[in-house]
Amino acid sequence: MSATQLRVSRSVNAPARQIFDLLADPSRHTEIDGSGMLRGVAGVAGPVTGVGEQFFMEMFQDALGDYQMANKIVAFERDRLIGWQPRMERAPKSAPDMVGHGPRGQTYTYELTAAKDGTTVTQVYDWSAVTSPEIVALMPRVTEAQLLDTLDRLAVVVGG
Repeated sequence: MSATQLRVSRSVNAPARQIFDLLADPSRHTEIDGSGMLRGVAGVAGPVTGVGEQFFMEMFQDALGDYQMANKIVAFERDRLIGWQPRMERAPKSAPDMVGHGPRGQTYTYELTAAKDGTTVTQVYDWSAVTSPEIVALMPRVTEAQLLDTLDRLAVVVGG
């Protein structure tokens, strides 16, 4: 672990295409969420198909309440790499001035690498581009254990 990044990996007994298809479909993210924050996709969402696209997630945290995040796709290589950068779209009632703000610069990325018995999935949570000292002080927003739980759940969902 670095001071601005968490990186976890797990071997999954499934082909990269099957894993990528799950990760590219935001409507399925609640199935694998190890953070407990995701409540579901907001609005109409199908699988994302490239960099620049967005999807919206309904979220909840005890400290904030309900809110919505816009997630812009920042990395996309079919069956190899997918990542997004979240931004506050609808603020929680406890912090209405956070719309459009939040931890700008953080990203969630999944790297898929062929392995002997399937695919090695690496999840990278990176906040190295966050510039606000107030936000940096709050990082990381998820733990290494939550990231590992996400990979464990992903393995169960894809059958590996």
